[in-house]
Amino acid sequence: MSPIIEIRNLCKRFKDPVRRGEWLEIVRGIDLDVQAGQVVVIMGRSESGKSTLLRCMSFLIEPDEGTVEIDGIKIPAGKYSRERTCKIIELGKKIGVVLHSLNLFPNLTVLQNITERPIVEKKWPQERAIAKAEELLDWIGLLDQRARYPHQLSDSQQQRIAIVRELAMEPKVMLFDEPTTALYPELSGEVIEVMEQLAGQGMTMVVVSRRVRFVRNVAQRVIFMDDGQFVEKAPPDEFFSNPQDERTRQFVAQILPQQ
Repeated sequence: MSPIIEIRNLCKRFKDPVRRGEWLEIVRGIDLDVQAGQVVVIMGRSESGKSTLLRCMSFLIEPDEGTVEIDGIKIPAGKYSRERTCKIIELGKKIGVVLHSLNLFPNLTVLQNITERPIVEKKWPQERAIAKAEELLDWIGLLDQRARYPHQLSDSQQQRIAIVRELAMEPKVMLFDEPTTALYPELSGEVIEVMEQLAGQGMTMVVVSRRVRFVRNVAQRVIFMDDGQFVEKAPPDEFFSNPQDERTRQFVAQILPQQ
């Protein structure tokens, strides 16, 4: 069976803010295959390229080289064309992206935040979009919050609603970029529980996370990323108990006592 996600030679460079005329290679030659229903977790230190990789996969930022293929939609890095733009729009309907920033629209109610994209992008009737939103809100226990605005909610509630907003589009793949980073530890468990339930339901997920318990519970594969490259790939038990690369060993030794 072909992977639902196929990434080949993905690269991203940015201009060096200090050395004029030079470039920083943030993501370097990444290859990644993910089968439908798998959960892959990417770990690494700050500024190792993890977040940039997820943003390139979702075309929130443009990769400089390589190809991204998700659920049969294949998009190479390249210049603007109408056909390519249409493919990026179609890809956006197949993936959900949840960032660590709490990025709900502040001027819309919870229900409006969730229903806007299905109505605008999928052309759903309002009744269908509302029914889907209320079903998802009931699933996460926040149906009674549907008429509130984001500022009236806790950070944990906002992040769970951000997840539901993506799920309302019925994506095939979910990308999570450290969704609990902005939360107090006592509140992050509510978000992790939603992600664990999604994994149990067979959602394909690529997750940037430092949460060891979550990784052990749901991941089929853990990837350690350093300096823009994949350094090591292994199942969770092997990754944490017997890392092979020295950089991975140092990272694991650092994070395990914190969990």
